[in-house]
Amino acid sequence: MITEPELVGEPGPDGPTDVVSGFDPGQGPAGGGRRRVPGLLWAAAGALTASAVWATAVFGYGIGGDRKPDPRGYRVESDTCAAVELKALGKAVGEPAAEPSTELDGIEHPALRRIRCTVDFTVAVVRPPDGEEASGWSSGYQASLTAELHKETDPRPEFEASSTLTEIDGTGVDRVERVPDLGDLAYLLIMEDESMRVQVVDGGAVVTLTLSSWMSPPDIDDGRGGLPDVVDQPEMLAYQGDLISDTREVMKALRTG
Repeated sequence: MITEPELVGEPGPDGPTDVVSGFDPGQGPAGGGRRRVPGLLWAAAGALTASAVWATAVFGYGIGGDRKPDPRGYRVESDTCAAVELKALGKAVGEPAAEPSTELDGIEHPALRRIRCTVDFTVAVVRPPDGEEASGWSSGYQASLTAELHKETDPRPEFEASSTLTEIDGTGVDRVERVPDLGDLAYLLIMEDESMRVQVVDGGAVVTLTLSSWMSPPDIDDGRGGLPDVVDQPEMLAYQGDLISDTREVMKALRTG
């Protein structure tokens, strides 16, 4: 069950929490009486409210004067994957085994640009906790990036709705947490398969960086006479700070690349 997102961040002081201000609809005017308000005053109040909503859309949601989302300088093109370096993850889980590969489901349209790319990290041989010899199992990590630039419609409403999903691509969502000080709005999603993803919306740009792990059994024809004991899946939560840090760096690269 998905609960209200909590705040998470990279190692360091806690970020500021969100504050929602409102009013008690059951509390009447001072003195307890109901007062009649002239129609002209209501009209003025309505105009001020409309102006405030529009100002919030322009400055808070990144919508330009033509009601199109602000690109914020982001560039999403066919060569975008070259901007994916993932230095923090590379230091934590192993250097990338090759250059980022571009997947074939990108979009180049006047209303939307999208690119997907993946990075495979160096494969490691797994050793059991109490054994000196290699277990025969191997493990590895893969990062995938999806970068979108919406040019006609504001992506934020759909982005906010995505934080309530209980399943993504057939995998259950275990936990959703807010990431402070990243874009206009950012979430860290912990999946039931122990993969993690950071999703960010910034003006018209939506960036998702996912880290997943895999395990591969040894060759059954190596004379062992059967599979060795299964070893534990690699720990993932230890890398959430690295994932957030690399998401931040990818967003910078997309604005300067």
